[in-house]
Amino acid sequence: MTTPSYKRILLKLSGEALMGDDSYGINRAIIERIVSEIVEITQLEVQVAVVIGGGNIFRGITSAEDGMDRATADYMGMLATVMNALALQDAMRRAGLASRVQSALRIDQVVEPYIRGKAMRYLASGKVVIFAAGTGNPFFTTDTAAALRGMEMNVDIVLKGTKVDGVYDSDPNANPEAKRYQRLTFDMAIAQNLKVMDATALTLCRDQKLPLKVFSIFKAGALKRVVMGEDEGTLVQV
Repeated sequence: MTTPSYKRILLKLSGEALMGDDSYGINRAIIERIVSEIVEITQLEVQVAVVIGGGNIFRGITSAEDGMDRATADYMGMLATVMNALALQDAMRRAGLASRVQSALRIDQVVEPYIRGKAMRYLASGKVVIFAAGTGNPFFTTDTAAALRGMEMNVDIVLKGTKVDGVYDSDPNANPEAKRYQRLTFDMAIAQNLKVMDATALTLCRDQKLPLKVFSIFKAGALKRVVMGEDEGTLVQV
């Protein structure tokens, strides 16, 4: 197969994905490798939007559990995603890939505000659009932001890049006999609490019939194999 299975995708990256084996922050080698994989699929004329998390810098939910006001903690987490988005954009610039960052929180001196029509035009012209600051609202995760932006951008699929190569029936690190699901329904993922994405994001994707694929962003060539429709990761659909 030489034709991609998807013309426009949304790639969801956790902040932790940018850490690599580090305990904090952004690992330059990791971010450059992720960008090289994105470059590879843009060369196939696949349009790419990205939603980035901020957990490598600040985790709002964890801080709220430690006593911080939840809304304040979530806003701090949103700002962390802007830092990651700028780092990702800079790595793309060094790789010769044109990109734009749009933030759900207005920081006009640093990044553009989120404007749907402009983002759609960027994608159509071949630029990667990086969405930062989640939905712009506390109490919503970047998983939910990925589902929302995916629907707004009319993407063919949401791809969630994680540390594991799909969804398993048990923890593959603890159970060597754990089985990877090749396909799941959204209802199964929600009912079994499989931690694919949070329930709000899964429900949004289910209701809008937007498929989701979970795969390892650390597995060389996995992103391209997903885009080409190969058996990589776990497909979640209605």
